[in-house]
Amino acid sequence: MNYCQGQYPLIQKDNLAKNIYSFTILCPEIAEKALCGQFVHVKANGFLLRRPISLCEIDRAAGTIRIVFEIRGEGTRAIADLRQGDLVDLIGPLGNGFTLLEPGKKAVLVGGGIGVPPMVQTAAHYGKNATAIVGFRSANAVILTEDFEKNGNELMLCTDDGTLGRKGFVTQALKERLKRGPADIICACGPGPMLKGVVELARQYGVKCEVSLEERMGCGVGACLVCACKTVKDGQEYYKHVCKDGPIFDSSEVIFDE
Repeated sequence: MNYCQGQYPLIQKDNLAKNIYSFTILCPEIAEKALCGQFVHVKANGFLLRRPISLCEIDRAAGTIRIVFEIRGEGTRAIADLRQGDLVDLIGPLGNGFTLLEPGKKAVLVGGGIGVPPMVQTAAHYGKNATAIVGFRSANAVILTEDFEKNGNELMLCTDDGTLGRKGFVTQALKERLKRGPADIICACGPGPMLKGVVELARQYGVKCEVSLEERMGCGVGACLVCACKTVKDGQEYYKHVCKDGPIFDSSEVIFDE
């Protein structure tokens, strides 16, 4: 695998919402190699296992990457405690990225909660030809909408309680978008039930679909075999590994738990 490991300066830190942080990190060698949908493995001080965090933005000209993550335990809390100017211990870029069609193609990017950040760079590729459908629990959890607007994307914002944007789930907005006109590809990242609904709609409307899966990881490079997921090809079931074979999978390969 063609990845780098090193300690890189944290040049900007922002608190986007409760327990959600944005880090901009200066790491030209990772930025040069990185693809939309890949991730980096971040060392949390005092913890043995690294934490996988998706790439939100890649700026090759500036030599920076941006990651956005939520505090979900003591490890991510330790990462969030880093301050601007501190060094971030990273391995990356890891995994496979989303398929990027020609920018003139119509893309629909669907993100739920902390599954929204990986959609930003992919949406930037398509600009005004992308529809970003993003969903959150409520208004106080909404993040990154201004980034999609800056990209020139059409934005469909959903909240479970209707406190901002439209009330309801991203699958309802996706169905509305697909009824309105054709799409060439759907890319999605979020909770399993959301992905399952997105994949079913993609199947109904005959649209190519790729999903980004989340699993607990150990090594991040395919050696420890912790992050197994069930897939199918030519009628045969196989276990693949999210860190090495994913995190992006063609939706036709993924078997979702009932």
